[in-house]
Amino acid sequence: MDVSKYMDLRIAPRAVFEELATRKDRPRFFLKHGAEWRPVTWQAFADMIERVALWLAASSFRSGDRAAIYAANSVEWAAAALAIQAAGGVMVPVYPASTTEQLAYVLGHSDAKVVFTSGGLLGRVRESWSGLPALERVVLLDDARSDDPRVVAWADARGAGDLAKLMDAVSLDQIGLMLYTSGTTGNPKGVPLSHRNIACNGRDWLQCNAPLLDEGAIDVLWLPMSHIFGFGEMCLGNTLGWVSYMSDPREVLSLLPEIKPHVFMSVPSHWEKLSTSPLGIREASGGRLKFCLSGGAGLKREVKEAFHAAGVLVIEGYGLTETSPTLTLNRPDAFRFDTVGKPLPSVELKLAEDGEILAKGPNVFRGYHKDEAATREIFTEDGWLKTGDVGRFTEDGFLQIVDRKKDILVTAGGKNVPPANIEQRFAGDPLLSHAVVYGDGKRYLVCGVWVNDDAARALDDVALRAEVQRRVDAVNRELASYETIKKFAIVREPLTVEAGLLTASLKLRRKKVYEKFKTVFESLYE
Repeated sequence: MDVSKYMDLRIAPRAVFEELATRKDRPRFFLKHGAEWRPVTWQAFADMIERVALWLAASSFRSGDRAAIYAANSVEWAAAALAIQAAGGVMVPVYPASTTEQLAYVLGHSDAKVVFTSGGLLGRVRESWSGLPALERVVLLDDARSDDPRVVAWADARGAGDLAKLMDAVSLDQIGLMLYTSGTTGNPKGVPLSHRNIACNGRDWLQCNAPLLDEGAIDVLWLPMSHIFGFGEMCLGNTLGWVSYMSDPREVLSLLPEIKPHVFMSVPSHWEKLSTSPLGIREASGGRLKFCLSGGAGLKREVKEAFHAAGVLVIEGYGLTETSPTLTLNRPDAFRFDTVGKPLPSVELKLAEDGEILAKGPNVFRGYHKDEAATREIFTEDGWLKTGDVGRFTEDGFLQIVDRKKDILVTAGGKNVPPANIEQRFAGDPLLSHAVVYGDGKRYLVCGVWVNDDAARALDDVALRAEVQRRVDAVNRELASYETIKKFAIVREPLTVEAGLLTASLKLRRKKVYEKFKTVFESLYE
């Protein structure tokens, strides 16, 4: 398709309103109620955005203030996000699987003034509220209500005024989105992205994928909008006039034959399931797929090849939250399945002496929220972003990811998990000498456990396993669902400095441990 009319940079909410005159009576979303799909029109969606943006503007919420969204996907989630941005605010998404502790950290660190949540998650917000001096209001995204005057029902979050004037006051260079990304240790970091960062990346993205894109296409929106991948899909649909069927992650694959989408964006685990479906790829996916994008983690080459043999090209790229998010893409007219593609038109990439991928471009963020030390650490002295990944370029200019410098596991579901944050919860336990979490590219996490022989001497194998299980269960209760340890193995061969598995200061050599005990870890997925 010709994407030239979408090349002007703009803040995300404008995409809904600039084409509203021609789209207003068409369905923007379909929601499932029992066996029936019910439409939400473009006009209804725009009305939600407008009234909530004007309600924010009429309150003490000011341009540059932060408002968080802590809920599962819904049309109201999307409307709240765009309303925050239309009012000049910074939208801060929080994964709905986040624990009370994780939620409290993000709300406190971001100084969120308003939180949009659901009735089912309101209790977690209440638990945190006393320690959040900046938080003034909570808005419920569903039909729930509360007697607390600080809690506002969705239907009551409405204001009057001139939305166009409100959006005109929002600069492309102000922050519109702040996501929290996992570091290797410690608390997550706030990544502020400007409207310009995101718009420039979106423009590049449209140019690269234009041959596979269509206006008015049907997509299935199931990716969490609390992740930039899901939020980006929703915004792309607003730009191109898509009809989005909203789905629960657990049901999405079973709905594809019914919905017959033209567009499907997903994480590797879903592509892998579709590639081995007994129905065959075309029947299992509905038979009309034209644009397919895999993200969040690396997709196995054999899966991409299986789809291509079935006449479906699955596009894959590479990027970081800090780069809004895409740096490279394979594209319809230039792809190699053993790579993550070529740099986007406005992105510059080069390799450091040690092979680390360095990036520059208008999509690269300016620095972490309230963390000058981490900001200094992630940029070189001459302003290149250090990605933390080691790469190499092929002779024809495609990028290959060779290794990851930082200790972060990326699950098949696209979740970034710092294993050290889980492992440190076992520290100090007299029964355990080491716990090593494993699961990069896997559907769930597992753990290798090394016990203290003196403490374990009085226990037989059954009792020992029960004691370890009790400790794993206790740690799991403190974690988000995607961080939990599903299986573990007790490993008898010790981790030693002499074997090269620990440093001289007794720190874990993670890659060496993974290599040495790969058979043990992999057996936990059988």
